[in-house]
Amino acid sequence: MIVERFKLISAVHLFMIRDNQVLLLRRFNTGYEDGNYSVPAGHLDGEEQVKSATIREAKEECGVSISPTDLEVVGVMHRQAGDERIDFFLATRSWAGDIVNNEPHKCDDLSWYSTDDLPDNMIPYVKHALTNYMQGIWFSELGWGQ
Repeated sequence: MIVERFKLISAVHLFMIRDNQVLLLRRFNTGYEDGNYSVPAGHLDGEEQVKSATIREAKEECGVSISPTDLEVVGVMHRQAGDERIDFFLATRSWAGDIVNNEPHKCDDLSWYSTDDLPDNMIPYVKHALTNYMQGIWFSELGWGQ
């Protein structure tokens, strides 16, 4: 009998930081957390490194290029959200190109917000991870009945 191994869904999330602000995008017409703010993010496609996936997502969603040396892994979250997931959070303060909304069919606002005054309508686990980052906490577990 062949037993299929358990597989985790993995995603990357990018904190683009300028001064004490973070770039947030408001989800629109996606069927998941629409109307709430998040950061540039996406699933790993398989056979893809975490930094490569983050660079790809930044280009696809915001039109910017980021060097791997300008990315820092700042957080990992193991969470339960109907299914089990691993999220990687990366930060950068440097990119090339102008930030543009490359996916207006999925995002209806792309704006800078103070890290001290984040919007109430932010996806909770992303807000949790950003707060962890600002407090120097690199790992968390969420949604496990805590």
